[in-house]
Amino acid sequence: MSETASPQPRVLIVAFQGWSDAGDATTEVLQHLGGLIDAEVLHVISSEGYVDFQVHRPKLIFDAEGNRVLEWPDTRLYGTVQRPGDAPAPPRPDEETLRRIDGSPVTDLFLLAGVEPARDWQNFADEIVELIDVWSIDTVIILGAMFSDAPHSRPIAVSVSTESAERRAETGAVRSSYEGPTGIATVVDLALAQAGISAISLWAQVPHYVHSTPSPKATLALLDKLEELLDIVIPRGELLMQANEWEANINRIAAADEEMSRYIRGLEESRDDAMAAEATGDALALEFEKFLEGGSRGIEEAEATEPDLPGEAGLPGEPDLPGEARDHGDEGDDDADPEQR
Repeated sequence: MSETASPQPRVLIVAFQGWSDAGDATTEVLQHLGGLIDAEVLHVISSEGYVDFQVHRPKLIFDAEGNRVLEWPDTRLYGTVQRPGDAPAPPRPDEETLRRIDGSPVTDLFLLAGVEPARDWQNFADEIVELIDVWSIDTVIILGAMFSDAPHSRPIAVSVSTESAERRAETGAVRSSYEGPTGIATVVDLALAQAGISAISLWAQVPHYVHSTPSPKATLALLDKLEELLDIVIPRGELLMQANEWEANINRIAAADEEMSRYIRGLEESRDDAMAAEATGDALALEFEKFLEGGSRGIEEAEATEPDLPGEAGLPGEPDLPGEARDHGDEGDDDADPEQR
């Protein structure tokens, strides 16, 4: 039985750690939003049967009572749900709060966070479809981030696509024309479409030469697009400062490396030429398809031939959502082929 419908549209934002989370951009979005709504765990999709525990190992932690317990890499639904009879508490003036354009607080935002499963994707997607029905979700937005030949000094491009003709008319999104290997984000997207649930996919382009560090600038770009699509106001907190420092650190390191500077200038010229020619969504889609078709091979070749940045260019991310620890897998995972979208 579905939950009682809310006066506000219920929005679910989805992100998966792994291949579709370049620069930790998408999971950082969920962590940032989770802090703004004081998210709590509403439902857990067990990792058993889906996740390879040699890649994403469970964590051994101490609970509030001092007991040693295992924290599994489950997929968790977060949100804040008003109980019957409860009225939303007005936000304090000094508190950063997610708000609508009219100033009212956003009360029905849901976040789904997890790692990309290693197996049984169809059943996993079916569980998400059922979850969306149970919680009477109105709008689903799936986040992705890919490494590309994007200069760090230019705005991060975000493509918007959907299977729904109605959503395309409303948002100016396009329908992806990509054919080829795919990842869990698209599997979930198509499962939703088959169930009559329209989803919107947002994909940010992250500079591949800073592949080993979080990208707060890409996180900001995704937040900007979410703000535009949902007509809400998202406080940025320290993200803007982090993004500026991230870019300044890369500039400083590149200034001391002529080869890197020359390479980045080439990317900047290409991006500026494309912007001057008013690059369309088709151009972004072409870049996306180049990335997907190249897979990890293209990234590995770029890492081997292009200058890299040391870890100091990265900045610490926001704290993990309650009950979820970030897991990048074992060190040996670098040899594994990432899944394709």
